[in-house]
Amino acid sequence: MLKGTFPVEKFKTLQTPFYYYDVELLKETLNVVKSEAGKYNYHIHYAVKANANPRILSIIAENGLGADCVSGGEIQAALAAGIPSGQIVFAGVGKADWEINAGLDNHIFCFNVESLAELRIIDELAAIKGQVAPVALRINPEVDAHTHAKITTGMKENKFGINLGQLNTVIDELLQMKHVRLIGIHFHIGSQITDMSSFQNLSIRANEIQDDLEARGLYVENINFGGGLGIDYYHPNHLPVPAFDNYFAVIHKLLNVRPGQKIHFEPGRSIVAQCGSLISQVLYVKEGETKKFVILDAGFTELIRPAMYDAYHRIENISSSENTALYDVVGPICESSDVFGKEVELNKAHRGDYIALRSAGAYGEIMASQYNCRKLPKPYFSDTL
Repeated sequence: MLKGTFPVEKFKTLQTPFYYYDVELLKETLNVVKSEAGKYNYHIHYAVKANANPRILSIIAENGLGADCVSGGEIQAALAAGIPSGQIVFAGVGKADWEINAGLDNHIFCFNVESLAELRIIDELAAIKGQVAPVALRINPEVDAHTHAKITTGMKENKFGINLGQLNTVIDELLQMKHVRLIGIHFHIGSQITDMSSFQNLSIRANEIQDDLEARGLYVENINFGGGLGIDYYHPNHLPVPAFDNYFAVIHKLLNVRPGQKIHFEPGRSIVAQCGSLISQVLYVKEGETKKFVILDAGFTELIRPAMYDAYHRIENISSSENTALYDVVGPICESSDVFGKEVELNKAHRGDYIALRSAGAYGEIMASQYNCRKLPKPYFSDTL
């Protein structure tokens, strides 16, 4: 979506703030994912946590992707969207009993198990149902993702996964269990990763772990590399589709795939982020003594990433073609952290102008809250406006 292609006249009939999704870009991204993954026969499970909007999920289901879920609610959302249960993987460090039972009752493809304690409960619950649950062990490979500290997941100090030093103990007990079956290993080292060396290192570590398992006589049918591929938040107009070609090629080049083995990925942000924007209107332009503020009717209740992660989102005034000026772009929430950007260069802003906060398709709508008793915004789609 190039700047200037937002249907601003149509926006004037809608209550701001709202989420606007470019359906054509979403479908283009999905086509690239399928094409690049298809070169190597990779299996793709969309990470539902990035965006669980029912229309978005339905489009993803129509394109044949599976789902990576981290809650029972996400399993239900994936099934409702038409994603087959046999393409659903279930991760998460704190799976409640009802969520595990939901996975068992729907015969999902795999539980990505994150601890020995969890494995024991899955075995118990599967025994009650007379089932054998398919499991993959989520392993912390000790690979630095070179990303924000709050979204790194693959190190021993993180709450996720099984540390390498504990792996043999977990496997020893798993092999004695009668109601779980080891079908794979799973990794997820973090999010918004743009340095391909992280995935190179992960591939090498996966080879080492497989060698160690085979020395014990264990062969795994599936290797799941999780997600984590980053997007270009700075240039959404020019780089709307992430580098899936490089991402998959790195794994293909370095991973020692065993005969008949299936390789899985769990992209989320990289599929949906660029197709979504948060659209807001200017309430006030406040002239301070040292700076100017653009005060929007959207706040961190609609897009929390800047407040939570100090994250950058490109901000555009899609109503103005006047010369630019520098503004702090802020929201109306009664918190000092409700700031989208400081010293942002925008076309001169006026009350009522429409502002687009770009790359909000991931972790925008799904993380929205009703703090300050605010109503949740509505989503709109480019092909139905």
